[in-house]
Amino acid sequence: MRVRPQFLAVLVLSFLSSVNASAAVRTQTVRYKSGDEMVSGYLAEPETPGKHPALILIHEWWGLVPWVKQQTRKFAAAGFVALAVDLYRGQTATTPAAARKLVMSLPRDRAMRDLQAAFAHLASRRNVEAEKIGVVGWCFGGGWALRLAVRQPRLAACAVNYGELPTKPEEIQAIRCPVLGNFGALDPGITPAKVRAFEGAMKQAGKSINVKIYSGASHAFENPNNKTGYRPEAAADAWNRMVTFFDKTLR
Repeated sequence: MRVRPQFLAVLVLSFLSSVNASAAVRTQTVRYKSGDEMVSGYLAEPETPGKHPALILIHEWWGLVPWVKQQTRKFAAAGFVALAVDLYRGQTATTPAAARKLVMSLPRDRAMRDLQAAFAHLASRRNVEAEKIGVVGWCFGGGWALRLAVRQPRLAACAVNYGELPTKPEEIQAIRCPVLGNFGALDPGITPAKVRAFEGAMKQAGKSINVKIYSGASHAFENPNNKTGYRPEAAADAWNRMVTFFDKTLR
């Protein structure tokens, strides 16, 4: 039986992901201060001793659901101390209407404060290289990943997956870290035209940007819970791109 090269590539990437996912990691719910409040997040870390690079993970508009925790464990298995923030403070959604309500009711200043607190918490951990902290987000979280890149000058890398893109020149200029982007060609919100405009503005400002637009993919193509929009081949490639990117920028 003849195996198509594209299908073989998916099998290889899936195998590598399963190998990484089997590595020993520790998980726990951690609490840390955000202003005068205590917030919590889901932490996964390698069991190997020594200092590691770290990642802040920002969830989709559904909230801190099991899929996000799974991604956190996968990044930990790949050698990163990974902290998934909970911007909704314990709330999650199962319908678009409920998710939209959570997004609309989220105080933006509080969300940024919580993200800055997550950065500070990771930087304070004994097993984290404080100058090697990155951020990754999907959808709603992708937009917030870029907002953190605008506001946190010590951030070392940012990966955005089909998230809202900054357009103001002063925001583009404020981004100091390399940015990786994964997007769908059929996304009705984060369109290829918007992606190319962002890419062009970043390059014009002298910033490091690496963008890929996946043919045949729409919004949220990396999440298998998206029953109609999940694209396993594109998702596997996007994951591989992110791990390669963070290996290059954070190690």
